[in-house]
Amino acid sequence: MTCAEFVDLVTEFLDGALPPGQEMRFVEHLASCDGCETYLGQFRQTVATLGELPAESIPEEAREMLLTAFQDWRQG
Repeated sequence: MTCAEFVDLVTEFLDGALPPGQEMRFVEHLASCDGCETYLGQFRQTVATLGELPAESIPEEAREMLLTAFQDWRQG
């Protein structure tokens, strides 16, 4: 699994929606890639932090900046 594939599957992994074989590849990649381990930790922290905020309290500009940051990281 590449880092780009890993990033594409993070949400499904956290939701428990990956098929068993794909989940195994995801976990194997995670065990051998410090960068993706860091990314997953940051993603979890972002979800935990934003999950505590009412959606209407997050300015549209901030949402767009977050989406752009994640897209840029994934393409990098």
